[in-house]
Amino acid sequence: MGGSPINGARLWRSFLRFDAGAAFLCYDFVAVNIAQKIVIQQGDLTEMDADAIVNAANNDLQLGGGVAGAIRRKGGEAIQRECDEVGSIPVGGAAITSGGRLKARYVIHAASMQLGGRTTGRALRASTAHSLRIAAEKGLKTIAFPAVGTGIAGFPLQECAEIMLREVVEHLKQETSLEKIYFVLFDQAALETFERVWSEMKAQGKVDAAAGAAGDDPGKAQP
Repeated sequence: MGGSPINGARLWRSFLRFDAGAAFLCYDFVAVNIAQKIVIQQGDLTEMDADAIVNAANNDLQLGGGVAGAIRRKGGEAIQRECDEVGSIPVGGAAITSGGRLKARYVIHAASMQLGGRTTGRALRASTAHSLRIAAEKGLKTIAFPAVGTGIAGFPLQECAEIMLREVVEHLKQETSLEKIYFVLFDQAALETFERVWSEMKAQGKVDAAAGAAGDDPGKAQP
């Protein structure tokens, strides 16, 4: 009888050590897995062969200048006609149409501003999250984002990167069909900003708060 409490204590300490180690390994796996699903690259969004690309849209879904105009020119007028059928949506919302003649099957229109207006952090956060939810509800596996709101809408590039990467990480922590999320940036300055923000997030343990840093570089660019 005298030895039982000691053996019990040893077993309990072993269980705690094992349990803590298992938890750490689990969280570390989650963080690395998330890092592998995010790809940052420079290129032409309209040439992406993804399940969906994201349009930096106004809430009236009028495809005018910037990313929206490029999508309309390359994807054809059918995309604008589908947008007209949808009509206006709330700022911070998103809507999905076909990809027209684009390589992408769908375009998800992230409404981060009013027509002729400016993007806000709140609207960018909401429209990014909404776009990801729509993609997951459709069972899509790949999606490509531009730096939403940083063109004619005038949103700061650094803040855009912080908000969008954070929303993507939060989405990937949940159950989702998405396997790869691309950020396709127009120029070198945007690419460097997104890569820097992403590196800082991982170094500060923000990819998964429980896991700490997951020291992978952003994924390699799509061939």
